[in-house]
Amino acid sequence: MAKFKGAIVVDTEKCKGCGICVAACPTGVIDLARDVNGKGYHYAYMANPDACIGCSSCGLVCPDTVITVYRVKAS
Repeated sequence: MAKFKGAIVVDTEKCKGCGICVAACPTGVIDLARDVNGKGYHYAYMANPDACIGCSSCGLVCPDTVITVYRVKAS
């Protein structure tokens, strides 16, 4: 079975920091940043990028659809 490496890109200016993606991530990759965006929200970011498996759970539960998930086959 092929192994996959994942990565997410968060539109930090549109993220409202609700934290649903943090709870949905099975590998604990996502956390809320200490910094805030232009609207004053703590946005989501990849706190542990090496653990991302590209499962898309975060993107599916995001109410604002600000998360894009990428998967690449690990060599």
